[in-house]
Amino acid sequence: MRSYFLVTVSAAAVALGAGALARYRSSRSRDAETTARPSAGLDEQGRALTRGVLQGFVIPLWTVAGIADWWCHRATAIEETTGLKETLIHLTMLGEAAVPLIGGLALEIDAPLLGLMVAAFFLHEATAMWDVSYAVTARDVTPLEHHVHSFLEMVPLMAVAFVSLLHWPQLRALAGLEVEAPHPLVRRKREPLSMPYIAGTLGTMLLVEVLPYLEEAWRDWRAHPNRLEPPAAKSATA
Repeated sequence: MRSYFLVTVSAAAVALGAGALARYRSSRSRDAETTARPSAGLDEQGRALTRGVLQGFVIPLWTVAGIADWWCHRATAIEETTGLKETLIHLTMLGEAAVPLIGGLALEIDAPLLGLMVAAFFLHEATAMWDVSYAVTARDVTPLEHHVHSFLEMVPLMAVAFVSLLHWPQLRALAGLEVEAPHPLVRRKREPLSMPYIAGTLGTMLLVEVLPYLEEAWRDWRAHPNRLEPPAAKSATA
């Protein structure tokens, strides 16, 4: 586990560093070429289809997998096994996913933001390994839950892949193959997503992802106040 954690965190650091380097190269560039040009690999129909799959399938799939994982926790009495510590790990993973999600919904995607998305994926992977490594010490992690975890790990990768297709020049800039034109560090989208879609997405995340895990945290706390780990977890790791 330690080696996996080191590799994933290192990959996240590389992605962030690549984004910072792309930003530096952009700030030094006098090239007037815009980074908002259409993706070199997709025509308008391909972009529309890719965006539709991302918004209408990938993100909803993540929410379904998230609530399924919460149900698995409830079915195996997390409040009496791994307790608040595991729930806080899951809330950490939600935060790691929320930052790039909100950025992608509201901001123009450039190389640094794309690098942040890649870094968030690797940090999410590292946290997921920590989560499972702890969970199996005291809780019955069923085959169904393992299958749900496979979705929770791969859906963010799918999202980053689709975003990269939609912003191919920015991906090339992140890889050091192009230089972005100078631009403000933070920019609102040139073509904003509809407010109903943004509100629906964030509202669904709140109702289906955040609130269930807050309810789980409350159950954990109520079962064993002032303890991150219930007695079962303490005895299992002793």
